Amino acid sequence: MKLWGGRFEGRRDPLFEKFSESFSIDQRLIAYDLRVNLAYVRELGRVQVLTRNEVSALTRGLDTIARDVKQNPRWAARQESEDVHSWVEARLEKQIGPVAGKLRTGRSRNDLVATETRLYAKDAVCELQNNVAGVLEALLHQARANQPVILPGYTHLQPAQPVLFAHYLLAYFEMLMRDVARLQECYARVDELPMGAGALAGSAFPIDRSRLARDLGFARVARNSLDVTSDRDFVCDLLFACSMILIHLSRLSEDFIIYSTPALGFVEIHDAYATGSSLMPQKKNADTLELIRAKAARVLGGLTSMLALLKGLPLAYDRDLQEDKEVLFSAVDTTSDCLVLAGRVVGTLRIRADRMREATALGFLTATEIADALVHRGIAFAQAHEQVGKLVRYCVDNNKTFADLTLDEGRRLIASWDKTLARTAVSSELSVRRKNAIGGTAPSQVSSQLAAANRILKRLWKDLAKMPASRGTGVSPGALR
Repeated sequence: MKLWGGRFEGRRDPLFEKFSESFSIDQRLIAYDLRVNLAYVRELGRVQVLTRNEVSALTRGLDTIARDVKQNPRWAARQESEDVHSWVEARLEKQIGPVAGKLRTGRSRNDLVATETRLYAKDAVCELQNNVAGVLEALLHQARANQPVILPGYTHLQPAQPVLFAHYLLAYFEMLMRDVARLQECYARVDELPMGAGALAGSAFPIDRSRLARDLGFARVARNSLDVTSDRDFVCDLLFACSMILIHLSRLSEDFIIYSTPALGFVEIHDAYATGSSLMPQKKNADTLELIRAKAARVLGGLTSMLALLKGLPLAYDRDLQEDKEVLFSAVDTTSDCLVLAGRVVGTLRIRADRMREATALGFLTATEIADALVHRGIAFAQAHEQVGKLVRYCVDNNKTFADLTLDEGRRLIASWDKTLARTAVSSELSVRRKNAIGGTAPSQVSSQLAAANRILKRLWKDLAKMPASRGTGVSPGALR
Protein backbone atom coordinates (compact mmCIF):
# COMPACT_ATOMS: atom_id res chain seq x y z
CA MET A 1 0.00 0.00 0.00
CA LYS A 2 1.24 3.49 -0.91
CA LEU A 3 0.15 6.53 1.07
CA TRP A 4 0.53 8.62 -2.09
CA GLY A 5 0.27 8.05 -5.85
CA GLY A 6 -2.58 9.97 -7.43
CA ARG A 7 -0.33 12.20 -9.47
CA PHE A 8 1.90 9.32 -10.68
CA GLU A 9 1.53 7.00 -13.66
CA GLY A 10 3.01 3.58 -14.19
CA ARG A 11 5.12 1.50 -11.82
CA ARG A 12 8.26 2.45 -9.99
CA ASP A 13 11.54 0.76 -10.82
CA PRO A 14 11.73 -2.38 -8.60
CA LEU A 15 15.32 -1.53 -7.69
CA PHE A 16 14.18 1.89 -6.48
CA GLU A 17 11.39 0.21 -4.49
CA LYS A 18 14.01 -1.89 -2.72
CA PHE A 19 16.44 1.01 -2.44
CA SER A 20 13.95 3.36 -0.82
CA GLU A 21 12.06 1.04 1.56
CA SER A 22 12.62 1.57 5.27
CA PHE A 23 10.25 -1.06 6.66
CA SER A 24 13.16 -3.42 7.32
CA ILE A 25 14.53 -0.81 9.75
CA ASP A 26 11.62 1.26 11.05
CA GLN A 27 9.46 -1.79 11.85
CA ARG A 28 11.06 -1.39 15.28
CA LEU A 29 8.85 1.67 15.72
CA ILE A 30 5.65 -0.38 15.42
CA ALA A 31 4.59 -0.01 19.06
CA TYR A 32 5.28 3.72 18.94
CA ASP A 33 3.41 4.08 15.65
CA LEU A 34 0.33 2.41 17.08
CA ARG A 35 0.52 4.42 20.30
CA VAL A 36 0.77 7.76 18.48
CA ASN A 37 -1.97 6.87 16.03
CA LEU A 38 -4.31 5.89 18.87
CA ALA A 39 -3.71 9.16 20.69
CA TYR A 40 -4.17 11.14 17.47
CA VAL A 41 -7.42 9.37 16.56
CA ARG A 42 -8.84 10.15 20.00
CA GLU A 43 -7.84 13.79 19.63
CA LEU A 44 -9.54 14.00 16.22
CA GLY A 45 -12.63 12.60 17.88
CA ARG A 46 -12.52 15.13 20.71
CA VAL A 47 -12.51 18.03 18.25
CA GLN A 48 -15.22 16.34 16.16
CA VAL A 49 -13.14 15.87 13.04
CA LEU A 50 -14.02 12.17 13.33
CA THR A 51 -17.37 10.81 14.43
CA ARG A 52 -17.74 8.63 17.50
CA ASN A 53 -18.26 5.57 15.30
CA GLU A 54 -15.16 6.36 13.26
CA VAL A 55 -13.07 6.77 16.39
CA SER A 56 -14.41 3.48 17.72
CA ALA A 57 -13.63 1.63 14.49
CA LEU A 58 -10.13 3.07 14.17
CA THR A 59 -9.34 2.46 17.83
CA ARG A 60 -10.61 -1.10 17.66
CA GLY A 61 -8.53 -1.78 14.54
CA LEU A 62 -5.35 -0.30 16.01
CA ASP A 63 -5.84 -2.24 19.24
CA THR A 64 -6.25 -5.45 17.26
CA ILE A 65 -3.01 -4.79 15.35
CA ALA A 66 -1.22 -4.02 18.63
CA ARG A 67 -2.46 -7.27 20.14
CA ASP A 68 -1.44 -9.28 17.07
CA VAL A 69 2.02 -7.74 17.06
CA LYS A 70 2.49 -8.43 20.76
CA GLN A 71 1.40 -12.05 20.41
CA ASN A 72 3.55 -12.72 17.35
CA PRO A 73 7.21 -11.68 17.76
CA ARG A 74 7.80 -12.53 14.10
CA TRP A 75 4.95 -10.35 12.89
CA ALA A 76 7.15 -8.58 10.33
CA ALA A 77 8.49 -11.75 8.69
CA ARG A 78 7.76 -11.91 4.96
CA GLN A 79 5.89 -8.60 5.14
CA GLU A 80 6.57 -5.94 2.53
CA SER A 81 5.84 -2.24 2.79
CA GLU A 82 7.42 1.11 2.06
CA ASP A 83 7.64 1.84 5.79
CA VAL A 84 6.02 0.91 9.09
CA HIS A 85 3.41 3.69 8.74
CA SER A 86 2.23 2.33 5.40
CA TRP A 87 2.12 -1.19 6.81
CA VAL A 88 -0.08 -0.10 9.73
CA GLU A 89 -2.55 1.70 7.47
CA ALA A 90 -2.71 -1.22 5.05
CA ARG A 91 -3.29 -3.66 7.90
CA LEU A 92 -5.89 -1.33 9.39
CA GLU A 93 -7.76 -1.19 6.09
CA LYS A 94 -7.96 -4.99 6.08
CA GLN A 95 -9.33 -4.87 9.62
CA ILE A 96 -11.95 -2.12 9.33
CA GLY A 97 -12.30 -1.19 5.67
CA PRO A 98 -12.28 2.26 3.98
CA VAL A 99 -12.59 4.21 7.26
CA ALA A 100 -8.89 3.42 7.73
CA GLY A 101 -8.26 6.14 5.16
CA LYS A 102 -9.25 8.72 7.79
CA LEU A 103 -6.33 7.73 10.03
CA ARG A 104 -4.00 10.33 8.56
CA THR A 105 -6.44 13.20 8.51
CA GLY A 106 -4.44 16.37 9.05
CA ARG A 107 -1.16 14.61 9.68
CA SER A 108 1.90 13.60 7.71
CA ARG A 109 4.45 10.86 8.01
CA ASN A 110 6.83 13.73 8.73
CA ASP A 111 5.34 14.68 12.09
CA LEU A 112 4.39 11.06 12.80
CA VAL A 113 7.91 9.64 12.44
CA ALA A 114 9.43 12.59 14.29
CA THR A 115 7.09 11.87 17.21
CA GLU A 116 7.80 8.16 17.20
CA THR A 117 11.55 8.64 17.01
CA ARG A 118 11.42 11.01 19.97
CA LEU A 119 9.42 8.50 21.99
CA TYR A 120 11.99 5.85 21.12
CA ALA A 121 14.83 8.21 22.11
CA LYS A 122 13.19 8.90 25.48
CA ASP A 123 12.91 5.19 26.19
CA ALA A 124 16.47 4.62 24.98
CA VAL A 125 17.79 7.27 27.37
CA CYS A 126 16.04 5.55 30.29
CA GLU A 127 17.44 2.16 29.30
CA LEU A 128 20.96 3.53 28.85
CA GLN A 129 20.87 5.28 32.23
CA ASN A 130 19.90 2.03 33.91
CA ASN A 131 22.75 0.22 32.19
CA VAL A 132 25.25 2.95 33.11
CA ALA A 133 24.08 2.62 36.71
CA GLY A 134 24.89 -1.09 36.52
CA VAL A 135 28.51 -0.31 35.57
CA LEU A 136 28.69 2.29 38.35
CA GLU A 137 27.50 -0.35 40.81
CA ALA A 138 30.22 -2.76 39.67
CA LEU A 139 32.92 -0.08 39.95
CA LEU A 140 31.83 0.79 43.49
CA HIS A 141 31.70 -2.88 44.46
CA GLN A 142 35.32 -3.39 43.41
CA ALA A 143 36.42 -0.08 44.94
CA ARG A 144 34.91 -0.96 48.32
CA ALA A 145 36.31 -4.49 48.23
CA ASN A 146 39.83 -3.31 47.36
CA GLN A 147 40.02 0.04 49.12
CA PRO A 148 43.55 -0.38 50.60
CA VAL A 149 45.09 -1.78 47.40
CA ILE A 150 47.77 0.41 45.83
CA LEU A 151 48.14 0.53 42.04
CA PRO A 152 51.06 1.93 40.04
CA GLY A 153 49.64 5.01 38.37
CA TYR A 154 50.72 5.77 34.82
CA THR A 155 51.02 8.75 32.51
CA HIS A 156 52.13 8.20 28.90
CA LEU A 157 51.90 4.48 29.86
CA GLN A 158 55.04 5.03 31.94
CA PRO A 159 55.18 4.54 35.74
CA ALA A 160 54.21 7.81 37.41
CA GLN A 161 52.97 7.76 41.03
CA PRO A 162 51.23 5.28 43.34
CA VAL A 163 47.45 5.63 43.63
CA LEU A 164 44.79 3.65 45.42
CA PHE A 165 43.10 1.18 43.09
CA ALA A 166 39.79 2.44 44.46
CA HIS A 167 40.77 5.96 43.42
CA TYR A 168 41.48 4.65 39.92
CA LEU A 169 38.05 2.99 39.71
CA LEU A 170 36.36 6.15 40.97
CA ALA A 171 37.91 8.05 38.06
CA TYR A 172 35.72 5.96 35.74
CA PHE A 173 32.78 6.52 38.07
CA GLU A 174 33.21 10.26 37.44
CA MET A 175 33.38 9.77 33.67
CA LEU A 176 30.22 7.69 33.61
CA MET A 177 28.37 10.15 35.84
CA ARG A 178 29.11 12.81 33.23
CA ASP A 179 27.54 10.42 30.74
CA VAL A 180 24.46 10.19 32.93
CA ALA A 181 24.25 14.00 32.97
CA ARG A 182 24.53 14.06 29.17
CA LEU A 183 21.73 11.52 28.86
CA GLN A 184 19.54 13.56 31.18
CA GLU A 185 20.21 16.70 29.12
CA CYS A 186 19.38 14.72 25.97
CA TYR A 187 16.09 13.58 27.52
CA ALA A 188 15.13 17.17 28.37
CA ARG A 189 15.73 18.31 24.78
CA VAL A 190 13.96 15.37 23.14
CA ASP A 191 10.87 15.74 25.35
CA GLU A 192 8.71 17.85 23.04
CA LEU A 193 5.84 16.90 20.75
CA PRO A 194 6.09 17.20 16.93
CA MET A 195 2.63 15.71 16.28
CA GLY A 196 0.25 18.25 14.79
CA ALA A 197 3.01 19.97 12.83
CA GLY A 198 1.87 18.22 9.64
CA ALA A 199 4.30 17.90 6.77
CA LEU A 200 5.84 21.30 7.53
CA ALA A 201 3.21 24.04 7.88
CA GLY A 202 1.07 22.82 10.78
CA SER A 203 -2.45 21.41 10.95
CA ALA A 204 -5.64 22.89 9.45
CA PHE A 205 -7.72 20.99 12.00
CA PRO A 206 -8.42 22.33 15.52
CA ILE A 207 -6.46 19.70 17.46
CA ASP A 208 -5.27 20.55 20.95
CA ARG A 209 -1.55 19.82 20.73
CA SER A 210 -1.00 20.47 24.44
CA ARG A 211 -3.55 17.80 25.30
CA LEU A 212 -1.98 15.46 22.76
CA ALA A 213 1.43 16.09 24.35
CA ARG A 214 0.05 15.10 27.75
CA ASP A 215 -1.54 11.96 26.30
CA LEU A 216 1.79 10.88 24.81
CA GLY A 217 3.86 11.85 27.83
CA PHE A 218 5.72 14.83 26.35
CA ALA A 219 6.70 17.75 28.55
CA ARG A 220 5.88 20.42 25.97
CA VAL A 221 4.75 21.15 22.41
CA ALA A 222 7.27 22.07 19.71
CA ARG A 223 6.86 25.76 18.84
CA ASN A 224 7.79 25.70 15.15
CA SER A 225 6.34 23.19 12.69
CA LEU A 226 9.02 23.75 10.05
CA ASP A 227 11.77 23.08 12.55
CA VAL A 228 10.35 20.10 14.42
CA THR A 229 9.47 18.01 11.37
CA SER A 230 13.05 18.23 10.12
CA ASP A 231 14.89 18.44 13.46
CA ARG A 232 17.22 15.57 14.20
CA ASP A 233 19.45 17.41 16.65
CA PHE A 234 18.13 15.10 19.34
CA VAL A 235 19.38 12.10 17.35
CA CYS A 236 22.83 13.64 17.22
CA ASP A 237 22.62 14.42 20.95
CA LEU A 238 21.88 10.79 21.72
CA LEU A 239 24.54 9.54 19.31
CA PHE A 240 27.06 11.83 20.97
CA ALA A 241 26.04 10.60 24.43
CA CYS A 242 26.45 7.00 23.23
CA SER A 243 29.81 7.85 21.68
CA MET A 244 31.11 9.37 24.91
CA ILE A 245 29.89 6.40 26.95
CA LEU A 246 31.74 4.05 24.63
CA ILE A 247 34.85 6.22 24.57
CA HIS A 248 34.94 5.90 28.37
CA LEU A 249 34.28 2.16 28.23
CA SER A 250 36.94 1.83 25.54
CA ARG A 251 39.50 3.51 27.79
CA LEU A 252 38.51 1.25 30.68
CA SER A 253 38.77 -1.76 28.38
CA GLU A 254 42.20 -0.72 27.18
CA ASP A 255 43.41 -0.41 30.79
CA PHE A 256 42.16 -3.85 31.76
CA ILE A 257 43.51 -5.44 28.59
CA ILE A 258 46.95 -4.12 29.53
CA TYR A 259 46.57 -4.84 33.25
CA SER A 260 45.55 -8.44 32.52
CA THR A 261 48.65 -9.29 30.48
CA PRO A 262 51.02 -11.74 32.20
CA ALA A 263 53.71 -9.06 32.22
CA LEU A 264 51.62 -7.02 34.66
CA GLY A 265 48.93 -9.38 35.93
CA PHE A 266 47.13 -6.73 38.01
CA VAL A 267 43.72 -8.16 37.15
CA GLU A 268 42.35 -11.38 35.73
CA ILE A 269 39.33 -11.47 33.44
CA HIS A 270 36.73 -14.08 34.34
CA ASP A 271 36.71 -17.02 31.94
CA ALA A 272 33.09 -16.22 31.01
CA TYR A 273 34.30 -13.07 29.24
CA ALA A 274 37.48 -14.35 27.57
CA THR A 275 38.32 -16.61 24.64
CA GLY A 276 41.24 -18.79 23.60
CA SER A 277 43.27 -19.45 20.50
CA SER A 278 42.64 -22.10 17.86
CA LEU A 279 46.42 -22.66 17.70
CA MET A 280 48.01 -21.62 21.00
CA PRO A 281 46.65 -23.61 23.95
CA GLN A 282 47.91 -21.19 26.61
CA LYS A 283 46.08 -18.13 25.34
CA LYS A 284 43.40 -16.28 27.29
CA ASN A 285 42.22 -13.27 25.32
CA ALA A 286 40.14 -10.45 26.78
CA ASP A 287 37.87 -10.45 23.75
CA THR A 288 34.89 -8.84 25.49
CA LEU A 289 37.00 -5.79 26.22
CA GLU A 290 38.57 -5.78 22.76
CA LEU A 291 35.14 -5.82 21.14
CA ILE A 292 33.88 -3.00 23.36
CA ARG A 293 36.91 -1.02 22.23
CA ALA A 294 36.12 -1.82 18.58
CA LYS A 295 32.41 -1.09 18.80
CA ALA A 296 33.16 2.35 20.20
CA ALA A 297 34.70 3.19 16.84
CA ARG A 298 31.58 2.07 14.98
CA VAL A 299 29.23 4.19 17.08
CA LEU A 300 31.53 7.18 16.76
CA GLY A 301 31.41 6.64 12.99
CA GLY A 302 27.61 6.70 13.17
CA LEU A 303 27.68 10.09 14.88
CA THR A 304 30.00 11.42 12.18
CA SER A 305 27.77 10.11 9.39
CA MET A 306 24.66 11.66 10.96
CA LEU A 307 26.33 15.05 11.31
CA ALA A 308 27.46 14.85 7.69
CA LEU A 309 23.92 13.87 6.62
CA LEU A 310 22.38 16.92 8.28
CA LYS A 311 24.86 19.58 7.24
CA GLY A 312 23.51 20.20 3.74
CA LEU A 313 19.77 19.67 4.14
CA PRO A 314 17.44 22.48 3.07
CA LEU A 315 14.43 23.23 5.28
CA ALA A 316 12.16 21.37 5.94
CA TYR A 317 11.87 17.57 5.75
CA ASP A 318 14.01 15.64 3.25
CA ARG A 319 14.09 11.90 2.57
CA ASP A 320 17.71 11.83 3.71
CA LEU A 321 16.35 11.81 7.26
CA GLN A 322 15.09 8.26 6.71
CA GLU A 323 18.70 7.19 7.28
CA ASP A 324 18.73 8.42 10.89
CA LYS A 325 17.02 5.40 12.38
CA GLU A 326 19.44 2.68 11.34
CA VAL A 327 22.32 4.66 12.84
CA LEU A 328 20.34 5.49 15.98
CA PHE A 329 19.03 1.97 16.62
CA SER A 330 22.47 0.47 16.09
CA ALA A 331 24.14 2.97 18.41
CA VAL A 332 21.64 2.44 21.22
CA ASP A 333 21.74 -1.36 20.89
CA THR A 334 25.53 -1.44 20.79
CA THR A 335 25.97 0.97 23.69
CA SER A 336 23.42 -0.88 25.80
CA ASP A 337 25.10 -4.25 25.19
CA CYS A 338 28.55 -2.81 25.88
CA LEU A 339 27.38 -1.31 29.17
CA VAL A 340 25.83 -4.56 30.36
CA LEU A 341 28.94 -6.56 29.46
CA ALA A 342 31.31 -3.96 30.91
CA GLY A 343 29.45 -4.10 34.21
CA ARG A 344 29.71 -7.89 34.27
CA VAL A 345 33.42 -7.86 33.41
CA VAL A 346 34.21 -5.29 36.10
CA GLY A 347 32.06 -7.04 38.69
CA THR A 348 33.79 -10.41 38.16
CA LEU A 349 37.38 -9.18 37.91
CA ARG A 350 39.95 -10.93 40.08
CA ILE A 351 42.14 -8.22 41.58
CA ARG A 352 45.80 -9.16 42.11
CA ALA A 353 46.91 -6.81 44.88
CA ASP A 354 50.19 -8.71 45.23
CA ARG A 355 51.16 -8.04 41.61
CA MET A 356 50.29 -4.35 41.95
CA ARG A 357 52.43 -4.11 45.08
CA GLU A 358 55.39 -5.73 43.31
CA ALA A 359 55.03 -3.26 40.45
CA THR A 360 55.08 -0.23 42.74
CA ALA A 361 58.71 -1.07 43.56
CA LEU A 362 59.61 -0.60 39.89
CA GLY A 363 59.76 2.57 37.87
CA PHE A 364 60.69 4.94 40.73
CA LEU A 365 57.08 5.87 41.49
CA THR A 366 58.06 7.70 44.68
CA ALA A 367 60.50 10.08 42.97
CA THR A 368 58.11 13.03 43.25
CA GLU A 369 57.58 12.21 46.92
CA ILE A 370 61.35 12.54 47.53
CA ALA A 371 61.36 15.90 45.76
CA ASP A 372 58.40 17.07 47.86
CA ALA A 373 60.23 15.98 51.02
CA LEU A 374 63.23 18.07 49.98
CA VAL A 375 60.93 21.05 49.46
CA HIS A 376 59.75 20.65 53.07
CA ARG A 377 63.44 20.92 54.03
CA GLY A 378 63.73 24.31 52.35
CA ILE A 379 65.02 23.35 48.90
CA ALA A 380 63.37 24.95 45.86
CA PHE A 381 61.31 22.44 43.91
CA ALA A 382 63.27 23.03 40.68
CA GLN A 383 66.49 22.16 42.50
CA ALA A 384 64.90 19.18 44.24
CA HIS A 385 63.57 17.94 40.89
CA GLU A 386 67.07 18.10 39.42
CA GLN A 387 68.65 16.22 42.33
CA VAL A 388 66.08 13.42 42.32
CA GLY A 389 66.34 13.14 38.54
CA LYS A 390 70.08 12.53 38.89
CA LEU A 391 69.39 9.94 41.60
CA VAL A 392 67.04 8.11 39.22
CA ARG A 393 69.66 8.27 36.48
CA TYR A 394 72.23 6.73 38.83
CA CYS A 395 69.84 3.90 39.72
CA VAL A 396 69.05 3.21 36.05
CA ASP A 397 72.73 3.14 35.11
CA ASN A 398 73.54 0.77 37.98
CA ASN A 399 70.46 -1.45 37.70
CA LYS A 400 69.19 -0.48 41.14
CA THR A 401 65.87 0.43 42.68
CA PHE A 402 65.52 3.01 45.44
CA ALA A 403 65.42 0.11 47.92
CA ASP A 404 68.88 -1.01 46.77
CA LEU A 405 70.59 2.33 47.55
CA THR A 406 72.95 2.66 50.50
CA LEU A 407 72.97 5.87 52.52
CA ASP A 408 76.36 6.75 51.04
CA GLU A 409 75.09 6.31 47.48
CA GLY A 410 72.12 8.54 48.22
CA ARG A 411 74.31 11.26 49.76
CA ARG A 412 76.54 11.41 46.69
CA LEU A 413 73.63 12.88 44.74
CA ILE A 414 71.44 14.41 47.48
CA ALA A 415 73.51 15.91 50.27
CA SER A 416 70.68 15.69 52.84
CA TRP A 417 69.89 12.04 52.08
CA ASP A 418 69.15 10.16 55.29
CA LYS A 419 67.06 7.29 56.64
CA THR A 420 63.90 9.40 56.53
CA LEU A 421 64.34 10.11 52.82
CA ALA A 422 65.27 6.48 52.25
CA ARG A 423 62.00 5.38 53.88
CA THR A 424 60.11 7.93 51.77
CA ALA A 425 61.71 6.46 48.65
CA VAL A 426 60.44 2.94 49.28
CA SER A 427 57.00 3.60 50.78
CA SER A 428 54.12 3.75 48.34
CA GLU A 429 51.79 3.84 51.38
CA LEU A 430 53.41 7.06 52.59
CA SER A 431 53.17 8.49 49.09
CA VAL A 432 49.42 7.95 48.81
CA ARG A 433 48.79 9.12 52.39
CA ARG A 434 50.39 12.46 51.67
CA LYS A 435 48.07 13.20 48.70
CA ASN A 436 45.44 14.45 51.11
CA ALA A 437 44.04 17.48 49.29
CA ILE A 438 40.41 17.21 48.20
CA GLY A 439 40.15 14.81 45.27
CA GLY A 440 43.51 13.19 46.00
CA THR A 441 44.40 9.54 46.41
CA ALA A 442 44.96 9.56 50.20
CA PRO A 443 42.89 6.88 51.98
CA SER A 444 40.88 9.51 53.86
CA GLN A 445 40.07 11.33 50.62
CA VAL A 446 39.16 8.13 48.80
CA SER A 447 36.88 7.15 51.70
CA SER A 448 35.09 10.49 51.27
CA GLN A 449 34.90 9.97 47.53
CA LEU A 450 33.44 6.50 48.03
CA ALA A 451 30.83 7.79 50.45
CA ALA A 452 29.87 10.53 47.99
CA ALA A 453 29.74 8.05 45.10
CA ASN A 454 27.46 5.78 47.16
CA ARG A 455 25.09 8.68 47.81
CA ILE A 456 25.13 9.71 44.15
CA LEU A 457 24.40 6.18 42.95
CA LYS A 458 21.57 5.67 45.45
CA ARG A 459 20.01 8.92 44.29
CA LEU A 460 20.40 7.86 40.65
CA TRP A 461 18.72 4.49 41.27
CA LYS A 462 15.92 6.29 43.10
CA ASP A 463 15.40 8.70 40.21
CA LEU A 464 15.46 5.88 37.67
CA ALA A 465 12.90 3.91 39.66
CA LYS A 466 10.47 6.80 39.23
CA MET A 467 10.74 6.60 35.45
CA PRO A 468 8.43 4.09 33.74
CA ALA A 469 9.98 1.45 31.50
CA SER A 470 8.41 3.32 28.61
CA ARG A 471 6.11 6.30 28.59
CA GLY A 472 5.18 5.65 25.00
CA THR A 473 4.72 1.92 24.60
CA GLY A 474 5.09 -0.11 27.74
CA VAL A 475 8.23 -1.81 26.39
CA SER A 476 11.91 -0.95 26.35
CA PRO A 477 13.75 -0.19 23.08
CA GLY A 478 15.76 -3.39 23.53
CA ALA A 479 12.56 -5.43 23.41
CA LEU A 480 11.83 -4.07 19.94
CA ARG A 481 15.05 -5.20 18.28
